[in-house]
Amino acid sequence: MEQLVGIDRINLYIPPQYIEMEELAKARGVDPAKFTIGIGQNQMAVTDAMQDIVVLAINAAAPIVKDQDRELIDQVIVATESAFDYSKAASTYVHEALKINPFAKSYEVKEACYAGTAALQSAADYVRLRPDRKVLVIMTDIARYGLNTGGESTQGAGAIAMLITANPAILAIEQESIGFTNNQFDFWRPQYADYPMVEGRFSTQLYNQTFIEVMEEASRRLPESVGSIEALAFHLPFTKMGRKAIKAYRDHLVDKEGSQVILSKLDQWEEHYDAGTIFSRHVGNIYTGSLYLCLLSLLINDRNLSAGDHVGLFSYGSGAVAELLFGQLQPGYQDAIEIRALQDLFGDRQKLSIQEYEEIYQEKLTQSDEKVEYPVTVEAGRFYLAEIDHHRRYYRQAPQ
Repeated sequence: MEQLVGIDRINLYIPPQYIEMEELAKARGVDPAKFTIGIGQNQMAVTDAMQDIVVLAINAAAPIVKDQDRELIDQVIVATESAFDYSKAASTYVHEALKINPFAKSYEVKEACYAGTAALQSAADYVRLRPDRKVLVIMTDIARYGLNTGGESTQGAGAIAMLITANPAILAIEQESIGFTNNQFDFWRPQYADYPMVEGRFSTQLYNQTFIEVMEEASRRLPESVGSIEALAFHLPFTKMGRKAIKAYRDHLVDKEGSQVILSKLDQWEEHYDAGTIFSRHVGNIYTGSLYLCLLSLLINDRNLSAGDHVGLFSYGSGAVAELLFGQLQPGYQDAIEIRALQDLFGDRQKLSIQEYEEIYQEKLTQSDEKVEYPVTVEAGRFYLAEIDHHRRYYRQAPQ
């Protein structure tokens, strides 16, 4: 019997501030419908300079790491494309803050928005060989394109943390998947650039074409797995992206012989689609975690899913790498998610004016040798950036 391995716990952390997309549109002289309907975004999570990717990561992971897990976690893997250090991995800070045993490995993974899936798959393969051990996987990113730019409306910030174990409580991940690589320049950021280079229209076209090619290969190699998918979670840089991909695939299939079965699946996936976009609509783009933000939203908000259902996950990272994964929901999966805490996370946020957002956007941390201490800007029990001393960052937990 195949050992079940997958997501045993999952959690989200987002910054405690946001802006309304309608207000951003008006400030930029744009029809608000372009943001709220055209790309499907209502709010954008906003982070200040002190809420860096490590703060996001630790606060996402802390609630799902219990005392009994610390000695059983063999790896801490952070996926990000927002790293502030070209050498030291963000995972080392997480390892220290959460008091994971010293004999666990810690490292960072990068391949645009696909990196989170690479980390998940690496963790799952590790646990399949060692079912008594665990791996902590975190996707943490701050999506920035610059003020008053074409990509500003698809920014966001947040982190998703997952504990990967045998006999998972939430989603068992199948061993077989479909990967895909196509070296392209739809989105990239040279070492010297503050913001990424983006070919927006081409990026959407490439995403759609990649989805078509991956689905065609999956239908050829793993038809039973594709046929069993009840709902499909997408990487969502904005909430309309997955729906655009479904339409592109539908158009591709319309005159193709024998396509009736997969067309009916597209209808089925569209019925579940909106439930997976609810969180993204109020957070924005979180790069490596965007697919898993969609998955989390789907698990919590879709009342037509139940234990035993199969869920597909389409992962995409510009550049471009993609993968289609297959998972099965486990009995009581919603009970393993801290739904009330997530509701509070959204409900407790502070709305910023566009002026406040622009001021925060331009904040920078010290880049000198001096020691700078930073105030507590998080609620009790949360982790924060406490100081920078000779370019070394130190994180502490706010007193409870």
